[in-house]
Amino acid sequence: MHGRVTAVSRNGQYSFSKPNRDSIRLLAGLGVEGDVHAGVTVKHRSRVAQDPSQPNLRQVHLIHEELFDEVGGDGFTVEPGELGENVTTCGIDLLGLPVGTLLRIGDSAVLEVTGLRNPCLQIDHFQNGLLKQVVGRDEAGNIVRKAGIMSIVRQGGVVCPGDTIEAELPSGPHRPLDRV
Repeated sequence: MHGRVTAVSRNGQYSFSKPNRDSIRLLAGLGVEGDVHAGVTVKHRSRVAQDPSQPNLRQVHLIHEELFDEVGGDGFTVEPGELGENVTTCGIDLLGLPVGTLLRIGDSAVLEVTGLRNPCLQIDHFQNGLLKQVVGRDEAGNIVRKAGIMSIVRQGGVVCPGDTIEAELPSGPHRPLDRV
């Protein structure tokens, strides 16, 4: 599976959206240099309140640009970085990847997919009604999360818009993504 990076974003302060950048630097075991969510232990406020010693499985957030077109059909306007992602992608089925997939980005960066983003009510504060667009239920009643995937940095490097993404699936039985 192949795709490409369409935008990169980071923010050193807690906010819902993240400004786009010309490039971001991924740091092995930490996340995006200069981003508020970088670190070995969890940085998401609600998770810190529960247990600040938890490992940070949410170092880098990726979201597929195709979602913006999908929600646009229902009257929502979303641009890269506005849902808090660090890497906006195109042409790769992020939500269909199994846990443990390696994403090779650009010349040297490698991310390991850890799970799905579990979007919260802040999305409705950004645009009222958007949460129902990115979290729903399938025909069997199972929860479907479409707000991107989370990953950890296995190998650092600089990531820029236009970089290629190559997915390397893990060996053995594949575990489907679940929220992290």
